[in-house]
Amino acid sequence: MSDDGATHRPFVTGGSLHLLDPREWSKRSIASLAILTVFVLLPVRGLYRATGSSMEEGFMLVFPRLVGEGWVPNVDFLHLYGPGSLHVLAGWYTLFGDALEVQRTFGLLQHIGIITALYALTRVWGHFVALLSAVVAGLMVLTPIGLSALAWHGALALALWALVIALRARSLDGRAQCWAIATAGFLAGMALSFRPDIVLGLAVSLGVLWWRVRPDWRWTFGGVAVGLIPMWAHLLMAGIPASIQGMILDPVFELRPGRELPRPPSFSHIDGALQFVAELIPPWWGPPAMSAEKQLFFWFWAVVIVAIGGPLYAWRIRRRGDRSVQSDVLLYAGLFGLGILPQAMQRPDSTHLAWVACVSWPLATAALADLLRRTNWSSHRARRHLTTAGVVTLVLFVICPFFTLRHYLLHTRVSVGNLPVPHVVERGDRRFWFGDPVAADALRSAVSALELVAEEGDRLLVGPADLSRTIYSDVAIYYLFPELEPATYYIEMDPGLANSEGSGLDEDVSSADYLVLTNLW
Repeated sequence: MSDDGATHRPFVTGGSLHLLDPREWSKRSIASLAILTVFVLLPVRGLYRATGSSMEEGFMLVFPRLVGEGWVPNVDFLHLYGPGSLHVLAGWYTLFGDALEVQRTFGLLQHIGIITALYALTRVWGHFVALLSAVVAGLMVLTPIGLSALAWHGALALALWALVIALRARSLDGRAQCWAIATAGFLAGMALSFRPDIVLGLAVSLGVLWWRVRPDWRWTFGGVAVGLIPMWAHLLMAGIPASIQGMILDPVFELRPGRELPRPPSFSHIDGALQFVAELIPPWWGPPAMSAEKQLFFWFWAVVIVAIGGPLYAWRIRRRGDRSVQSDVLLYAGLFGLGILPQAMQRPDSTHLAWVACVSWPLATAALADLLRRTNWSSHRARRHLTTAGVVTLVLFVICPFFTLRHYLLHTRVSVGNLPVPHVVERGDRRFWFGDPVAADALRSAVSALELVAEEGDRLLVGPADLSRTIYSDVAIYYLFPELEPATYYIEMDPGLANSEGSGLDEDVSSADYLVLTNLW
């Protein structure tokens, strides 16, 4: 029986999904899922019209369209991650169009995948703890990048659900267990095709789980092999040398020195340029709070401590003989959270810290509830729940309110009409949102000027005004002109890659019919 007294079996222990099986409905399950739905939907209207990252969200609009037209990542354009996300989004755009809202809907589904997976994992502590953990996850995934359909969040959603189903498989037998194992393997393979660098998290979680359980390896590896079909297809189209260069050498060895930030973050100032720009005119936040740079400093250490402390806590209670499903969840999911910690270590800005904390902090919420139960904090369940919620709320308000609660409040206020929407740049039925009115006005003028002279099939190159410092690229401009052909391999521009000796960028510039260069950055 779970801590809130519910008798229905959680999904990870072999129970049914609540929404699909009316026999599993209860007042607690309906109430918790209703509250979680409201929590997720409150800021969504604002998130659909939020300022986008013109390079990162821009290339998630442009790259899948190019893939649908036959372009090959790592051969025809730079792409630093796996091909899976681009292929899936290319299919999504074929069905629904490549509008900004369509892309953000896919991003929302990815976010919901993460939130619901953590709800399913922590459901073994009861509905209240699962709801609280899912809310913490939501604050981490909805706020740093809005609804951008980035590959990292897709990989996280797939990997977490692979873990949910792998844990569930131990409660099944026969053919049902085999299919569950194959499904978990398929989701893990898909996660790797989205982001190959998630392999460490999968290896130390699913790898350890499967090594201990010893499932039928034919079903396991069969599922993984099928999930990796986008990767096999990419290796055939791009070739192994180009794939290694684009997915391993470029992001890890060539780009990383130009993208790394100090570890830990500086205590006296903000290190990252994009983080600094975002804090120039920050959203309103009334409660007392540390300055942004100090929050980043303490949040960095909190992320590291929680990621390491979760598996250690699970290991300790298992050493004492606990082999419950709760200890399994904390161990294997905690190992996954630890395995993705390098994502925060290589660039500890608020976005990358949230990308790691969205797994380990919801699990820490469940671990706190577990600890209070084991230490007999109170015989009253409600008191334990209130204590857990109070501690979690206090931590969020003290350590990282600017990067979680403040942005959730901002988008919610936009949703309900309490704040105006950002500044939109439109061309036909295509639009993109910018936070700076000066930048938006300048881009509107550039778009109008280009529209007067460009013809379908002309070659367009977008970049910074000083092409010797390829720090950023407003890829969203390519999205606004789908009839023009990108004139460069470096649609996404990065320091140490596009501006390196022998990169070929000079030849790309010579081949372009039009250049759109900006000094905004």
